[in-house]
Order: sequence, then structure tokens, then C-alpha cells
Amino acid sequence: MKKLIALLLVCIMVIGMFAGCNKADKADKGTETGSVYYLNFKPEQHDAWVALADAYTKETGIKVTVITAASGTYEETLMAEMGKEEAPTLFQVNGPVGLANWKDYCYDLSGSAVYGELTSKDFALTEGEAVYGIAYVIESYGIIVNKDLLAKAGYAIEDIDSFADLKKVAEDITARSEELGFAAFSSAGMDGSSDWRFKTHLANLPIYFEYQADGIGTTTAIKGSYLDNYRQIWDLYINNSTCAPSELSAKTGDDSRNEFLASKAVFFQNGSWEYGNLTGEGKFTDDQLAMIPIYVGAGDEANQGLCTGTENYWCVNNSASEADIKATLDFINWCVTSETGTKAMANDMGFVIPFKKAVESPNLFVKQDVAYTAAGKTPVSWNFPTMPSEEWKNVLGNALTAYAADPTDANWAAVEKAFVENWANEYALKG
Repeated sequence: MKKLIALLLVCIMVIGMFAGCNKADKADKGTETGSVYYLNFKPEQHDAWVALADAYTKETGIKVTVITAASGTYEETLMAEMGKEEAPTLFQVNGPVGLANWKDYCYDLSGSAVYGELTSKDFALTEGEAVYGIAYVIESYGIIVNKDLLAKAGYAIEDIDSFADLKKVAEDITARSEELGFAAFSSAGMDGSSDWRFKTHLANLPIYFEYQADGIGTTTAIKGSYLDNYRQIWDLYINNSTCAPSELSAKTGDDSRNEFLASKAVFFQNGSWEYGNLTGEGKFTDDQLAMIPIYVGAGDEANQGLCTGTENYWCVNNSASEADIKATLDFINWCVTSETGTKAMANDMGFVIPFKKAVESPNLFVKQDVAYTAAGKTPVSWNFPTMPSEEWKNVLGNALTAYAADPTDANWAAVEKAFVENWANEYALKG
């Protein structure tokens, strides 16, 4: 009898264990919350994104992983990561050209809460009724100025309203560099961490002026109408720098920034995203800095503003699980609507975000862009998202580097070929 009772007790325990496991399995499935994996494009904001992700996890319990691609390697990193089992749930494209490469992976955001928070639908990448990408930051770039050094050289910001003015000031500083103890420009480094400033951002200027002149917004056959202007601003940079032009191939983005921070140069081409790296304890105050337009001797320079726009569009991976997609949509909506998120994006990242609950950024360069526009200056639009491919940029960058090392007409002809012929070739490859 005792053996029978013991056997019955064992059976009850086993049945209970199976029932418990079944309940646990159902509970796990019923409470699946998903997670977020954000492949971040912007190295300079990596720490701020990690901090914001941690804050979200503490508030919600949802795991958010932030991985940042090295500067200039985003496309290759994205391709590698998308091939993994744990692929990014949140990634970015740089505009219509980037979207063409990744559209098949993009979840339709048209019904999402975050899409409804945009201040203008112009900040979305759409095809028909579908919304594949949402811009999350509007930025500006130009020439950052150390006002103290400029004053030591005998000039003020008001003295520079055109390319001719900039050339006069830069060449005068170069002529007196030993006496002054500083150069006009920080190094125009062509290392991969820095070359995007010139093969992409500076190259935007001749594209912008050609598009303006021709009344277009994109083309499969750039003419290169303003490449002479591109050459003269590039010549100004490389011939009035902290280093010899032949050394630029090895100069990094850090080199350029550190030269500026060390007051070795008056001018530093970069954008509003650099604000946090230039200010703070032991660095510059707002009173010491300014950002001026990149003048190239084209258009109405008296009324030219900063280069302002975006190439940063969030996309959600449609191959992710339903739970991960929901978690990702919830996360980005929280970033642009919550007090924690909007303050972090404004204060820690220095972003102007195109969403209804945006917090005003304390970023000096952002404020200067607003002031330029309020004064009637026309912002230079970001047209480099229409560049045909990353390969086009790389070929152009190589040609610019070769020209810097040996600035002959023949080597500039190679730059023109890389700009014009390769543009058509790359678009032709896209079909």
C-alpha cells in the first residue's frame, strides 16, 4: 500500500512538472516583449546613444543594444550585420539612393506613432503610400572658426562674406604663420575617418549650385559646371593648412579636430555634430566659436547660409520578429516624444529633431543656422544623398588625395573624370 501511494505521489509530481513547464512556456510566449538592436551611423554620438538606450531599458525593461559603425564604414557594416541571425532591428539610409539599396528590408512606417510625430511629411522617405524611412535629425555644416585666433590675425567674422574674403584672410594668415604661431586651416585629412568631409560634404557645393542653376533635384548625369569652384576651395584648404598637402593622405579626423582644439588653426570644416567635441571643460566657450558658410565663389554669396539638411533616416528591419519590430517602434517613438529622449537628443547629441515635441538645442552652431535663416540667408541644401554610390565617393576621394600630393592640371582632370564620368557610370550600373 505504501509503495502504491509513493508511486501515485511521483506521478502527480511529474504531471505537475509538465503542467508547470507548459504554463511557463505559454507565459513566456504571452509576455514576449522583444528587443532593439540599433546600428548607429554617427560615431560622435555613440556614448550619448548608449546612455539613452540604458535609460530606456531602466524605464521599460526592454533591452536596447547600440552598435556604432566606424566612420566611413556604415554601408559595409550594415551589409555584414544584416547577414547575421541577430540582425539590426533599427538602421539608417542616407536618402533615396541609400533607400534603393535597402528598401526590401524596410518596414512600412506609415501607420506608426513616430511617423505621426513628424513636423512635416517632407522629412520621410516614401514611395506611394508606403513610408520606408524617417529623418531623425536636421544638421548644419560649414567652416568652424576660432574667433580668438581670427582676432589675433587682425580680422573678425564680419570680414568674411565671400570666397574672395576667405581667400584673402587665409593667405594672409599663411604669410604670417610663423609670426602668428598658427595656420589658417586644420588639416584636410584624407584618411577614412576624415575624407568624407571633402569627397561628400565639400563636394555637395558644386552639386548644389549645378542643381540650382538647372532647376533640378537629382540627375543621373552630372555636368560638373562648378568644378572650378570646387578646385579653388580645395586649393585654399590644402595650401593654407597645418601640414604640407603631401601629408594629407595619412591625416585623420582626430588630427584635424585636435589641431583646432590646440589653437593651431583658425578654420575647421565640420558640422553642428562637432559642438560637443569642441566645448566643455578645458575646451572652447560659445563666445570663442562661430560657423560661417563654405564660400566657393558661386551663387549669391551675400545671401548664402550654412549647409543644412539631413542624410539620416531611420528604417526598421521588416525581417525582425513582430515583437522586435514593436519594441523598436516603441523605442524610437519614446526617443522623440519623452522628456528623457528629447532632452538627450537636444542636449547630449546636439540634434535638431523634426518632431512635434522637440526640445530647443543648446548647440551654438544650430542657433547660428537659425540666425542666418532669420536674417534672410538661404541654406545650402544637402544634395549629396543623390551621389550615386559609396564607390563614387571613394574614387573621388582618391583623386582628390592624388591631386593634393601633386596639384597639376592633369591630376585635376582626374578629379573631374571621377566626378563626372564616374557619376554616369555608377548610375548606369544601377540600371
